[in-house]
Amino acid sequence: MIAQIPFWQRKRLDEMTPAEWESLCDGCGKCCLLKLEDEETGEVYHTDIVCRYMDEQSCQCTVYSERLKNVPGCTVLTPDTIGDYQWLPVTCAYRTLAEGRPLADWHPLRSGDPESVHNAGVSVRAKVIPDDQVPEDDWEEHIIHWIL
Repeated sequence: MIAQIPFWQRKRLDEMTPAEWESLCDGCGKCCLLKLEDEETGEVYHTDIVCRYMDEQSCQCTVYSERLKNVPGCTVLTPDTIGDYQWLPVTCAYRTLAEGRPLADWHPLRSGDPESVHNAGVSVRAKVIPDDQVPEDDWEEHIIHWIL
């Protein structure tokens, strides 16, 4: 008997069910990092400041179903908008699949373990500060280079 090909290998992003789509998130938390944009160049800089609603241990949103009400500028990825977010890390499963690359071995869908993203050192666990603990005037001092 031939093993079934996983959905992420046999479906395009726009063919996935909502549950399949949501399961692509590896739980790294990188999309919740505060980003600063240079108004002159358009370059985006990531900081080690994270949305106050992120659980720093799990790297998951604590208000996911209400996130757009609580954080109006929160990122909402869809198959149609992935290309709008050039700042997504190369490790992001949505970006990875949109670019035709395979999921990494540490991705929870491949490993079967939601801790694998953290064990591989790919997540923001233990690397971030909630945005309500850093004055806005100090945000530039928190620009990081470990995102990619």
